[in-house]
Amino acid sequence: MAVYTDVSPEELEAFLAHYDIGRLRAFKGIAEGVENSNFLLQTEAGSFILTLYEKRVNPADLPFFIGLMEHLAGRGIACPQPVKNRAGTALGALAGRPAAIATFLIGTSVRRPGVAHCAALGEALARLHEAGAGFALTRRNALSVPGWRPLFVTAGERADTVAPGLHALIADELALLETRWPTGLPEGVIHADLFPDNVFFTDDRLSGLIDFYFACNDLLAYDVAICLNAWCFEPDGAFNITKGRALLAAYTAVRPLGEAEIAALPLLARGAALRFLLTRLVDWLNVPPGALVRPHDPKEYLRKLRFHRTATSARDYGIAP
Repeated sequence: MAVYTDVSPEELEAFLAHYDIGRLRAFKGIAEGVENSNFLLQTEAGSFILTLYEKRVNPADLPFFIGLMEHLAGRGIACPQPVKNRAGTALGALAGRPAAIATFLIGTSVRRPGVAHCAALGEALARLHEAGAGFALTRRNALSVPGWRPLFVTAGERADTVAPGLHALIADELALLETRWPTGLPEGVIHADLFPDNVFFTDDRLSGLIDFYFACNDLLAYDVAICLNAWCFEPDGAFNITKGRALLAAYTAVRPLGEAEIAALPLLARGAALRFLLTRLVDWLNVPPGALVRPHDPKEYLRKLRFHRTATSARDYGIAP
């Protein structure tokens, strides 16, 4: 989450006049993240999250995101619910951007996930994958393998200003992954961005999942690989196999991974690291002037990618082939 577009109180009050959530009491921007502009709203009816969609979000994808949250909530997944206006729609326009209001989830994210947090996340991810079955809408993953090279081109030789030799390393990774990316594995709806700041806990119990604006249809095991990257590395860049084992055991207790998925895990984890290295790199090099945003350091995912380049099998992540 972040703030790229400013909203005046007058604009916001006019926007809220179309909703039955009472008058505005307070609002403030949320600085975390790098994608959309987000605000915490306090109205007479309670707390809500206002999102203005920009950057990589295609307005044509918004019905997918809105419908998915409604679908998942109907199947027991704790996630924000879109708030519809008096016309019965969840999408509007504010400050020249598509905009929506969603319910506020109680809980806090953890900055340093422990083993128990990783296990809870693994179970929640598997339940999300099962709950996504039957969702009528589909969305291609615009940030899967075909989308990586355009990001690489955008960064160009400037990549070496972030880390010496980074341009050549990415070029090598792209050449390998574009030819070896797994096919034929189970697919379905994935979250695709389930980082610790998108998972809430209350009294150490997982209480909800948020920020579904990268959700799409893709390999389910790729979502697992994204979470291994996001949850199981220590600040010094070392992979914590105990956390990996806990995440994978909790996931497979709900949805067992097939042999082909397990065999593909090192390559999927490698691709997931490259995906976030590339998007972070582009964001790092192209922060809009005056944006209330803290871009993530791409070098974090460079360290993770280097680990994955040494992995030889799924045992390196805590699960036996």
